[in-house]
Amino acid sequence: MDRVVDLLVKSRRTGKQVEWDSVDVQLTSADQAYEIQDEVAIALGLFDPTLPVYWKSGSASRSIDPVHAALPSNGVWESGADARHWPFHSRSVEPEIALRMGKCVDARTAADLSAEDAEQLIDAMCAAIEIVDSRWLRSGNAPGLLRLADAQSHGALVLGTWVPYRARHDWATQACALHEGRTEMARLRGSHPYGNPAWGLPAWLRHATRDGRIVREGTVVTTGNWAGRPLAADQGNQIHASFDGIGEVSVRL
Repeated sequence: MDRVVDLLVKSRRTGKQVEWDSVDVQLTSADQAYEIQDEVAIALGLFDPTLPVYWKSGSASRSIDPVHAALPSNGVWESGADARHWPFHSRSVEPEIALRMGKCVDARTAADLSAEDAEQLIDAMCAAIEIVDSRWLRSGNAPGLLRLADAQSHGALVLGTWVPYRARHDWATQACALHEGRTEMARLRGSHPYGNPAWGLPAWLRHATRDGRIVREGTVVTTGNWAGRPLAADQGNQIHASFDGIGEVSVRL
């Protein structure tokens, strides 16, 4: 595991991808991947001593355990950001809805939360674009736990304007569109992998409050890709995502 930490730290410091198949140990659990996430963050000083303010969480369906990663705040931007200066290795994008916590949550509170209870803790939501990137060369062939150790291939996050959150039963009708310049990349309806983007909150909150940590009011979590898979985009192009009735967000890659 130390070898994985060393490689990921080296990649972030040099801006160059590293060979995942040079790792001479096979990870066997998500807990090992999360330990590596923490060690990389400590080595690079990515976060304040308090709990990170930004997270990603999700999986491909309700039948698959969600995975989680804390996100460095210097890679979280407002809509309209120009990311051409950012040292991406590749550029894939995901349209998402981000949720913002309106209350603090500790481990005791998180332990017994239902999805309905968790929804009552949200105060706002916004359209978001996650830019997917990897520190691993040929990351598509890398074992899933190595991708999880690498912050689940997170590159950057762009957030739109916050609007009040309300519990909904009509997520199946939610429309979403993603454009690269004038080219439509995706037009979607009701395509969130959980059906409801708040469904995975209890699992994330239990993860985020492990070891006695607290999720503070104002903490933001992205909740999964409405497009089903990351969509490749080109440097210099404008990416625009919109969710009917919620808002829109854009970034220049």
